[in-house]
Amino acid sequence: MNAQYYAAMVKDAAPKSKFAANCLRAFLIGGGICTVGQGILELFRLWGWDEDSAKTMTSVAMIFLGVLLTSLGVYDKLAKRAGAGTLVPITGFANAMSAPAIEFKTEGFITGTGAKLFVIAGPVLVYGTVGSVVYGTILWILHLFGITLF
Repeated sequence: MNAQYYAAMVKDAAPKSKFAANCLRAFLIGGGICTVGQGILELFRLWGWDEDSAKTMTSVAMIFLGVLLTSLGVYDKLAKRAGAGTLVPITGFANAMSAPAIEFKTEGFITGTGAKLFVIAGPVLVYGTVGSVVYGTILWILHLFGITLF
């Protein structure tokens, strides 16, 4: 068996990608989640909250909804249909934080929930923090030489 024959076999056996449909579904469901968030923000504004408090409470409400839907098993079903559409909004982060903790709760608070809480989100937090420190240091050094980017 040569490399060309093997490549042809792999191409024939691989499932066909539904790239356009997947992108459209991710866009619509992710946009729907963001629309729900915008609706919640408008409700807080309607109830008389100031702008900053309304935005903060919207984030809290969306995180709560993400964790609630994750614990009920709804968010995972939605994610299977939406793909990346459920990763981008704040609810995706809430899902990433809560899913391992919920899955391992039977092992106890320390070795289960506590140990697994940052399994998925931990690297994001670590590299996000490190990246911001590196970026801030570069900006600080440039500022020392009188170079401002913003």
